[in-house]
Amino acid sequence: MGIYGQDWASYQPSQPDTTGLSFAIVKISEGMSYINPKWVTQRDHAKSQGLVWGGYHYPHMANSPVDEADFFLAQVAWQPGDIVVLDWEGYDDANSGVSKARQVAYRDAWLSYVKSRMADHAVGMYCNLDYWLHVDTTSNCGDFLWIATAGRPAGSPGIQAPWLFHQYSDNGVDHDYCHLDSVDALRSWADSFQPAPPIPPTPAPRFTEDNMLAYFTVPANTDFDLPVEPAGTADAPQGGARNGPMWIVLAAQGADGQVTTTYHHEGGAWDAPNTPVGLTVAGSKDVRQLPASANVDKIRIRSTVPLLGYITGRQVA
Repeated sequence: MGIYGQDWASYQPSQPDTTGLSFAIVKISEGMSYINPKWVTQRDHAKSQGLVWGGYHYPHMANSPVDEADFFLAQVAWQPGDIVVLDWEGYDDANSGVSKARQVAYRDAWLSYVKSRMADHAVGMYCNLDYWLHVDTTSNCGDFLWIATAGRPAGSPGIQAPWLFHQYSDNGVDHDYCHLDSVDALRSWADSFQPAPPIPPTPAPRFTEDNMLAYFTVPANTDFDLPVEPAGTADAPQGGARNGPMWIVLAAQGADGQVTTTYHHEGGAWDAPNTPVGLTVAGSKDVRQLPASANVDKIRIRSTVPLLGYITGRQVA
């Protein structure tokens, strides 16, 4: 169980063979001036082959960790899921004269600073067994440890600390192992550092029309009491928590006339009649929105001519 990858530098081709690989981690920069001339092509090749990709920086630890981190980060247009790595080792001329205490302090400062700038990415550390056992003093590896123990079987680095990657061979090209069981699992892990998508706002209530129609006729010169459910608003429905805005529509039949309406409140009295409204057979109607009140239960209609009426409204979908 597990997946395999490689780490590449300028010693490797611009488009290495990716057969059997799930990830590639590429050297981007070193110190304050060196940039791997092949890194862009190597990255694009890895991603085009479906590999999870990461980039690493090799430090000159006499320098400022912040300045080196800024130099490294500025080279890459980082994309979600890209992995960020510090290659923490110091056997070369640039680092051999730097005290081990300074090297540890550099490592801790670099990881902290880069994580502050790259909070949405996995930021971790590569080191070999010697550095992990004899130079490290804080067990700080950021978000993950990439341990190098050339000559040991893949997946058996021989350390007790949790690790994600194991560099188990450097024969011609550095060969790496990840204990996750698939490239999708590694990609999901790398993507997990991205912020959760924002929760979309609650949509405004949606309404369906024409499912609250009630037709009726009103005789002339008679109090016609029409039971109704209370109306509501788009934000505060009424009537079983579903009724939105409701309207009553009245049309004269046979002759022009006038109509008044009066609201009754459940368990209460009648309001004063509304101002009379003129209606014409030619097409003038009385259209009024019912009040958004939880206890309006009847409407009294009185007209000087016969009326055809209906209530129309909207319900929360």
